[in-house]
Amino acid sequence: MKWCDGNPRFEFLPEDRPTRVYLLRHGEVTTFERRTFNGQTDVGLTPRGLLQLEEVAARLASCPIRAVYTSDLQRSVRGGEAIAKACGASLFQMSELREKNFGLWEGLNAEEISNRDPEGWSAWLTNPADSRPGGEESYREVGERALAAFEIILRKHAGEEVAVVAHGGVNKVLLADALGQSPTALFRIEQKYAALNIIDYFKNRAVVKLING
Repeated sequence: MKWCDGNPRFEFLPEDRPTRVYLLRHGEVTTFERRTFNGQTDVGLTPRGLLQLEEVAARLASCPIRAVYTSDLQRSVRGGEAIAKACGASLFQMSELREKNFGLWEGLNAEEISNRDPEGWSAWLTNPADSRPGGEESYREVGERALAAFEIILRKHAGEEVAVVAHGGVNKVLLADALGQSPTALFRIEQKYAALNIIDYFKNRAVVKLING
């Protein structure tokens, strides 16, 4: 599915009732002190990171969440398990919800990247949508695969409530799309650890109820 660069579109959804998505970022990871680009490297959660998601799960326990979706990376799956347990919901993994692949940049922090690959770093800051940092996928490509996964989820749960525990970059592209923004809006959206976002989807439109809560 192409990034819309305009109004959200899911023409198969009901007009009269929302399909609500509780979109979360995973909790604090073991590499947080170095602030590395983890990408698709399968880093784990710290004890605090797991607690962060358990606290969000307690907030969502009374919501009629029918299913919880995660990527297949453990930091996403562990958070999804906490949400699914609290809500009594089924848990599903989708590799399409993985974080952006940063290639050769993975495991490095911003200072290390800017020193080793100054041209690539500058290109990414200038055009985050279409540059391929570390030789891998662009954020536009991340958006296309994440939106394709979202379409599957929304078709399956039209008119229901679901939770998606994903990653900072993936969440940003999904939020930008829901807001009708182009990929250049990515760096204007914050996603802290265990961030909670709420999006109500209707036929051909989306209403963003909460960002980075």
